[in-house]
Amino acid sequence: GSLEKLAPNERIYSARFMGKKGYLVTFKKVDPLFVLDLSNPTKPAVLGKLKIPGYSDYLHPYDENHLIGLGKDTAEAEDSLKQQRQLDFAWYQGVKMAVFDVTDVNNPKEMHKVLIGDRGTESDALHEHKAFLFDKEKQLLVLPITLAEIRGEKNEPTQYGEYTFQGVYVYRLTLDKGFVLQGRISHYDDDAAFKRSGYYFGGDANIQRSLYIGNVLYTVSQKVIKANA
Repeated sequence: GSLEKLAPNERIYSARFMGKKGYLVTFKKVDPLFVLDLSNPTKPAVLGKLKIPGYSDYLHPYDENHLIGLGKDTAEAEDSLKQQRQLDFAWYQGVKMAVFDVTDVNNPKEMHKVLIGDRGTESDALHEHKAFLFDKEKQLLVLPITLAEIRGEKNEPTQYGEYTFQGVYVYRLTLDKGFVLQGRISHYDDDAAFKRSGYYFGGDANIQRSLYIGNVLYTVSQKVIKANA
């Protein structure tokens, strides 16, 4: 089977298959989340869709009726610039996480969201799913973040932030309250490395993975393995 002309002039950023349903994110300047009916493999069909700013590079199941989306927030380009370039587009901003309610397949909704940092903020989990740690029973979500923050007034969407942190953000995630930040863990002892950074930031103390054993959370970089209660 095939499903064509779903989102003309857009590209697929992420997909997730769960039982007889599929979820697809495409992007050009807003993030359409499509809910797909895959019960008949010869005739896949769109059940519903949700359009919101930003996009999701990665979709992770929370339960059978809820999805976690991880990607970037976006800001639509000015009309004059779009006319000049003859292109309808948006500027990437900071990292965005959201919880989508797909209980009503015809009307998916964004329940919760959290925005992290400004333009230039990145996460390994955007392109490597093994960097994303989630456990529903523990209500635990751990995300590696290289944080860029704009100091002072934010003038335009093309403005990049300065690097101020690299490590993980530890969240408690529930459907009731959404993303509640519990704390941050870094393998850098001070901000000297960030002050020396230029357009890109990297180092052997960048946290790349996290895992837990019992009630101990371990974070791993090329330099350190750290255990936190």
